[in-house]
Formats: sequence, structure tokens, C-alpha cells
Amino acid sequence: MRIALPVHSFEPGGGERVALRLAAEWQAAGHEVTVVLGRDRGVCASTAPDLDYRTSREPFATDRWETLWMMICLARFLRRERVDALFCPGNTYTVVCVVMRLLFPRRCPAVLVKISNDLERPDLPPFARPLYRLWLRVQGRLLDRFVALAEPMKPEIVETMRVSAASVAVIPDPALLRIEWQRLGAIDEGDAPAGRGTRYLSVGRLVAQKNYALLLRAFAASRSPDDRLVIAGEGSLLRRLVSLRDDLGLTNLVEFPGHVSDVEALYRDADVFVLSSDYEGIPAVAIEALAAGLPIATTRSSAGMDWLTGYGRFGEVVPQRNPDALGDAMRRMASIFPDRQAMREQAQAFTLERASGAYLDEFETMQSASNGRRAEFLSPDGAGLFSTRRLATKPSMRECE
Repeated sequence: MRIALPVHSFEPGGGERVALRLAAEWQAAGHEVTVVLGRDRGVCASTAPDLDYRTSREPFATDRWETLWMMICLARFLRRERVDALFCPGNTYTVVCVVMRLLFPRRCPAVLVKISNDLERPDLPPFARPLYRLWLRVQGRLLDRFVALAEPMKPEIVETMRVSAASVAVIPDPALLRIEWQRLGAIDEGDAPAGRGTRYLSVGRLVAQKNYALLLRAFAASRSPDDRLVIAGEGSLLRRLVSLRDDLGLTNLVEFPGHVSDVEALYRDADVFVLSSDYEGIPAVAIEALAAGLPIATTRSSAGMDWLTGYGRFGEVVPQRNPDALGDAMRRMASIFPDRQAMREQAQAFTLERASGAYLDEFETMQSASNGRRAEFLSPDGAGLFSTRRLATKPSMRECE
């Protein structure tokens, strides 16, 4: 089977990391997989799997309009190449796939969508929520099949996107390789040095969705004198968050180390994991925390968060945008002793090796339902707006022109 998927860049991102790992598994299983890459740069480029990458030369930096640029890149690719299925690796890519269906109504391959974020979006202003719900129904009408990352997320997808339950599969998000699960699970609980406070950890991109301003305020209100907080990740809000940290008098208590490749060291040094997001799906970092046996204090950022935290056995879930509630949960999590073995068993369901075959089954189901729908693609020597070129930027990467 020929499978294509769009990915913006090699910048850190849980959804993109999972997508590339899945693509590598599908390729290893004998399928022809192509990654349409918006930008062939990013700090994770050196660790990206060896795949067939297609990219277009940027006329100028496209970071600020990456979604529109991805539409152009994917349209160029689909104009030239014939594939059997298109994988949409997360909610941020659904608009790209919808535009492909509208541009190429008869040629666009069937689309399998991974619903990577909560669909309620309480962060949106009230006037925008009806428009967002309408947009979700448009996606449900134009795209083919959907993947929920946990069983509690499926009813939300069916209801808000107005799709049949039969078109939604539940596949636990493959956030970990089996070897990573084993390594995180091998972290010893250990005893904190005498007099050391609680070490809180959060990992994620420094963007509005993660609401790290809430976390800083929660920590400021609830901390003990010797407590520390690490927020690992990169993003556009770093300067603003550093300024808020300093304004709250936390300069020597909160660290922003940027992107950290040695995630095991992060979890080994932490006592409690914290998520402050306004909306999520099933966060890969929360799965890592489960595997490492860290209790979790989190906002109710998705329909699956209570289930993920074992309905109180592995952590505490509080309302979004409430710093007092989050701070109280952080304090309580610092004094509990959850069943680490049960946490690791919960995390084991989210391994790549378990999920990759389930995705291939969905592609097969989708392809069978869509056979005969597409017209022929243009021959590779076609020209015009969506013409392409190739340039090797790494052994497995080619550039479209």
C-alpha cells in the first residue's frame, strides 16, 4: 500500500514524532510510505527515521504560515503522485486534508485522521465555539475514518463530528517504543535527599495551548520553600514565560532547559508530573510519566484524562484555568504513593509496536471502502502550478520543485 502523510518540520512535537515512528513501522512492514515535509529543518532532524521525505524549497521562512505552506506542498505532491491513503497525524493537519479533498474531489485518496486533541476547546471565546463545532462537522463529512486515542474519546468524536461509530477506531496513542517503556519503567523510586523539596516536572512546547502561565501561578501559590519546577520544551512563548517567572519571584526556582533529548534523566529527577493544558488528546508526556511511575497533577484537558490517570489512582484531574485547584493537586500528588506497577501496565498499552498494525488494518478498511472513487493522477511529467522537483538533502530526503 502507498501511504502519504504531511509533517510540518523536524521541530519537537509529540504528534509529529509519533507520526514519523508509525511511518517507519509501516515502511518496515513492506508498505511504500512518503512524508510530505513542510520544512527540512529542526532540532530533531538528526534523529528522524530513514524515510522517503518530499519537501519544497521555501521562498522565504514559512514558520509563521506553515499550514498554508503545507497545503501547497501536499497539493504539489498529490498532483504528481498516486497514493492509496493519506494519514492526517493530528487535529492541526485536518484543515490541510480538507483542502486537499476540495481541491482534488475525485483524486484525493481516502484520509485517516488521528484525533490528537480534545474537541470541546473551552479555550475558545463563546462566539467562536459554534463555528468550531460547524468546522468539526465539515471534517466529519469530508474525511473518511477517524482514530480515537482512548475509549472515552470515541463518544465525543461521534457526537461532535456527526460521524458513525463504525467510522471511529480506538487505537491507543503509540507514544513509546517498547524499549523506551522498559527504560522508563526501570527508573527506581529512590528516596529524596533529606531536606530536599518536591521536584515538579512538565514537558511540552511553549505555546498557548499548554497554558504554562497557569502552571507558574499554581506553583507560586502552592510551593514550599525548597520546591523546584522544570518546564522542558521550546516555543514562541519562552520570553513571556521567563518574564512571568521573574515577576512571580521564581527566578531561582523554575528552570526552562529547552528541548531535552534525555527524557529518562528528566523523569528520574522528578517527583510529580504536571500538565496545565487547556486542551489535549492523550499527551505522550503523560504516558511517559506513567511509565516512569510519577504521580500526575493535570487539568481536565481531554475526555480521556480521568481514564488515563486511573480515575484517581495515578493522579488528580482538576478543571482547566484554575491555578488554585492545580496548585492544590500538585501539593497532594507530592505526598501520595501510587501503584507504580499498575501505572506502567497502563502505559504499556501505548507502545508503537502494539499500534502500528492496528493503523494498517484501518488503512485496509478505508481503502476497500474507497476503491473506484478516485480518477487517475496526472503523469509524472506534468507541469504547471503543482510541478515538482527533487533534491537530496539527506539519503532519504528529496525536495519537490
